[in-house]
Amino acid sequence: MNSSPMRILNNYYLITIVLSHPSSTTPIKLTEKNSLSAEALSPGRDLGLISDLPATVAAVKNPTSKIVYDEHNHERYPPGDPSKRAFAYFILTGGRFVYASLIRLLILKFVLSMSASKDVLALASLEVDLSSIEPGTTVTVKWRGKPVFIRRRTEEDIQLANSVDVASLRDPQEDSVRVKNPEWLVVVGVCTHLGCIPLPNAGDFGGWFCPCHGSHYDISGRIRKGPAPFNLEVPMYNFLDENKLLIG
Repeated sequence: MNSSPMRILNNYYLITIVLSHPSSTTPIKLTEKNSLSAEALSPGRDLGLISDLPATVAAVKNPTSKIVYDEHNHERYPPGDPSKRAFAYFILTGGRFVYASLIRLLILKFVLSMSASKDVLALASLEVDLSSIEPGTTVTVKWRGKPVFIRRRTEEDIQLANSVDVASLRDPQEDSVRVKNPEWLVVVGVCTHLGCIPLPNAGDFGGWFCPCHGSHYDISGRIRKGPAPFNLEVPMYNFLDENKLLIG
C-alpha cells in the first residue's frame, strides 16, 4: 500500500489512499496522535467520512478546529484618567526644565570660576600718565610683576637709533618696528640673558647696562654688546591720547 502526503483544506485532513486493487476500499482513521489505530482497519466502520468524495479520497474532520484559549493569566487594565495623564506629563516636562536650568547654572559657575578675577584683570593692563615725563628721561613702572621702562627720547636719541647698521646687530630690528611713536620707547626692563634688571642711561651706547654680566643695550633697547642673546622685549601698548599710555 502506498500513500501520498497529507494536505490541509477547510479544517479537514485530506488523505489520498492508493490501493493495490481499485475495487477494494478500506477507510483508515487518524487518531489524535496522527497515527494508525487497529480499529481503523475494520471495514464498514463509520468514521465521519465525507460521502461525496471519491473512494480513494477520505476526509477526517480536524479534531482541533475549535480552539479555546486560556484567559486565566490575561489581565486587561482600564485606560487611565486623561486628566491624571496630562498632570503627569506636566510634572515630567517641568522637572526636565528644572534639571536643565540647574545644569546650566553649574556650567556657568564652573566657567566663570576659571576666568580671571577683577584684581587680576586690573593688573593685566596699566594706564600711565606721560605728561610729567621730561624729554631724555626714563620712568620705570610695574606691570604684571615686571618693570617696564618708558623713555621719552630726544631728537638726538631718535637720530642715533636710526643711524645704526641693522645688519651688524645680533638681533636685527629697525627702530621703527620697536616704537609706535618715535618720541616714546616702551620696553620690558628685564635682561634677556638671565633676567636681571638693567640700569637706564648707562652703558657704552647710551641706553641700558646690565650689571650682572655686562650686557649693553642702545637707545632703542637693542642688544649691542655682552652675553644677552636678544633685544629687550616690547610689550603690547597703545596711546589713549597724547598723554595717556595703556600697557597690556
